[in-house]
Amino acid sequence: MSITYKQAAKALQAAIEKAGSINIPVSIVVVDNGGHLMTLARLDSVYGVIDFALKKAKTAVMFGVDSDVMGSIIAGADMHGYGMLNSNGGLLTIAGGVVIKDAEGKIIGAIASSGGTPEQDKEIAEAGASVMG
Repeated sequence: MSITYKQAAKALQAAIEKAGSINIPVSIVVVDNGGHLMTLARLDSVYGVIDFALKKAKTAVMFGVDSDVMGSIIAGADMHGYGMLNSNGGLLTIAGGVVIKDAEGKIIGAIASSGGTPEQDKEIAEAGASVMG
């Protein structure tokens, strides 16, 4: 099962509220479990961050772990990640992409934020993902 539009909108709204509460102008995307864009918001963020957010979300949903965790796996495994990171139009393994799970713990999509620091992006995305649980 994949995330529904209603669920994606709920996650997006929670992330927008978090971004507003810490006053960070970011772009936020939600993708389904196939990595396809469901919804996005661009909160007066700078050029390019929509693409970064989408790549973070795709990375999270593709590998089933948050984007920064995948970055740690690649770095810690001493593996050459060029091919993996450049597949599917490019992936991004820095903080800000968070998997979204349903009540049973199954991955139904991912949400990502870009435009703040990696820590801020992760905090914003986690706020969106948390409304599903």
